[in-house]
Amino acid sequence: MTFKPLNENDRVNTRTLLHEAIPLTGTIVSGTYGDLNIKNYSHGMFQSVYDYPYVSSSANHIFDITAGMHPDGTVGSTDTQYTKKRNIYNQMAQVLMGYDATGSIQKFDEDGNIFEGGEKMTEVFVIPFSRLLSKDEIKKETFSMDIAVDSAHSYAGYSTFINISDVGASTEYRVNSPAGDYGILYAAQNGSTLDLDSTHTASINGTDYWYAGLIFYQAGIAVLTGSVFGSLLETNVPLMNTAGDDIDALLTGSTIDEIGDAFRNRLDNIQFNNTTELNSTVYFCRINHNEFNYTSNPTYLENSRIRVKTQATDEPVAYITTVGLYNDNNELLATAKLSEPLKKSASNEFTIRARLDY
Repeated sequence: MTFKPLNENDRVNTRTLLHEAIPLTGTIVSGTYGDLNIKNYSHGMFQSVYDYPYVSSSANHIFDITAGMHPDGTVGSTDTQYTKKRNIYNQMAQVLMGYDATGSIQKFDEDGNIFEGGEKMTEVFVIPFSRLLSKDEIKKETFSMDIAVDSAHSYAGYSTFINISDVGASTEYRVNSPAGDYGILYAAQNGSTLDLDSTHTASINGTDYWYAGLIFYQAGIAVLTGSVFGSLLETNVPLMNTAGDDIDALLTGSTIDEIGDAFRNRLDNIQFNNTTELNSTVYFCRINHNEFNYTSNPTYLENSRIRVKTQATDEPVAYITTVGLYNDNNELLATAKLSEPLKKSASNEFTIRARLDY
């Protein structure tokens, strides 16, 4: 066995971002399995969505749905699950938006410009995606969600949709969150679906969009304003359930589980790319012409002669099959196997690149 020390010039650290496309169709969320892939809990504070009936061992948790309301909004102390809805809003806002200078929890801000004030979102749908899907983070400017905004409530299907996305977020995202980077979610006009007189709009590359929520990339959480089913729409009267409730009646008079059911019924598609951060250390194992031409393997010799030499004038030959990385105490830390042996002699040189990923 032959050793050679590595110096700083033989090592480099790299960072690679791997992306995976994640499509979540509405038929999975509400349709394919009925409600067998929807798990409600006794605490009633959120419901979980699986990609298969959740009692199955092969089911994977994909995201949760809940709703939060700030006391400054339409929810009142006599409304259904008032305390739970208020606590959910405060909890999510505390984690995602943090505190202001007075020590108060910041509200969700529709444009992310907290210091300028602006419109606050006081009634929100919160969708935390599982780490199985979001991995290390959601890739910026890849999030897209299609929701139905037909006036009538229907389980059979809808025909009018608006697209909500983080358009422009690859360069225009916010960093003033304790949970990491986040972007603005915008609703795109579909015909005359959205209210042209609304002031909650922004122009991106010459196109008007409506503020629809926030997407927190590292946390893997989407926060959607309830206004996408209300004041942002031209008609402003989508019926959210079989009881004929509009969005305000749904948020104040229904349980969180019922709100989740209504939201899922109008969710047509979600898609995004996730990101896995792969950190690597690359070791360049340089083998000069006069190195590693012999081996300490006892079978290399026969009667004190090198087996691979037939004549005294022949070059010594060895075959490299494995690279071992050792610490200062000569303890083996990692091994790298070559796909095939490399023939090494005094007439050639190699640089073997060994990479450790973590």
